[in-house]
Amino acid sequence: MVNSANEYQLPRGIDIASLPKVSLHDHLDGGVRPQTIIELADAIGFDVPESDADRLADWFLNQCDAGNLVDYLKTFDLSTAVMQTKEGLTRIAREFVEDLVLDGVVYGEIRWAPEQHLGRGLSLDETVEAVQDGIEQAIDDAERAGSSILVGQLITAMRHADRSLEIAELAVRHRDRGVVGFDIAGAEAGFPASRHRLAFDYLATEHFPVTVHAGEADGIDSINSALFDGRALRLGHGVRLAEDVTVERSDDDGIYVSLGPVAQWVKDREIALELSPSSNLQTGAIAQWGTDLVDHPFDLLYQLGFKNTINVDNRTMSGTSLTREMSLLADAFAYDLDDLEVFQQNAASAAFLPLEDREELAEVIAAGFDAARG
Repeated sequence: MVNSANEYQLPRGIDIASLPKVSLHDHLDGGVRPQTIIELADAIGFDVPESDADRLADWFLNQCDAGNLVDYLKTFDLSTAVMQTKEGLTRIAREFVEDLVLDGVVYGEIRWAPEQHLGRGLSLDETVEAVQDGIEQAIDDAERAGSSILVGQLITAMRHADRSLEIAELAVRHRDRGVVGFDIAGAEAGFPASRHRLAFDYLATEHFPVTVHAGEADGIDSINSALFDGRALRLGHGVRLAEDVTVERSDDDGIYVSLGPVAQWVKDREIALELSPSSNLQTGAIAQWGTDLVDHPFDLLYQLGFKNTINVDNRTMSGTSLTREMSLLADAFAYDLDDLEVFQQNAASAAFLPLEDREELAEVIAAGFDAARG
């Protein structure tokens, strides 16, 4: 984890933390504060591996460096265990938004799976309402403190389960009460979007926006299913889209590539990639290209004109923030302020908001980056 404040700065002392940001891929159960886990676990008599917040944070990092998605996801058993009551969900959602504000986020989408929070008697609708209560409390607190943030819920169905149509109906039911979109998540390999075609058909008839986890733990076929079966407007991660990019030759003048049909489709239609660099390293999503951030195909996709966005995926599991992810990418690929603004404008244009709101968001980002330029 980056500890030095200097590593969060660009040349000329530009503070990345102060820049306006858009967070599109940020899991609620992946961003619970370690101290909150300890306190809520104690209240329900649930054992935790560490009783000190710093040590628990380190435990998450160590467990999540397994190099594969399946083991990475096992850590969520701990965070979801303390998210089974209205009080717990509301507190965690409130703190989550507070952390977004501290990270400079001006628009955030929080994704989470209500079906995983029914263990203590809550209904699906009650879980969504509890999370919305916490979001609204934090927004109100931010406004009183002089900050401004918009937040929407992304309701997620677990791709290995059989409740996606029910969860899709839940999302649409709350579309005017905080929910802005739908997602499927969980173990990707062996569970393509096509298994949930009924849910996606329903969402299409309701004109409800969809993002799909694809191209993280599986390849081009999974991405294709997300686009075809899921009608995905964004790709959750999507990093393995780079498998559909072929390097034809490389010389002193540059690298020459050709795009396969899926990559070409994603590029031509400006389908946003919700890339999460640190998480992609932890889960082994970029293993075929290397094990360091400089090996991540983020820059290749950017140079080829894809609509890259920067995301944290899971703040607690990766010990990270958007500020940190932007800093790491700037260091790895020598990005400057203009590059970082491109990624934030990409995210603003891909947000599940009405057009007019996206245009206002773009103006907020432009103004914030212009101010940083002095």
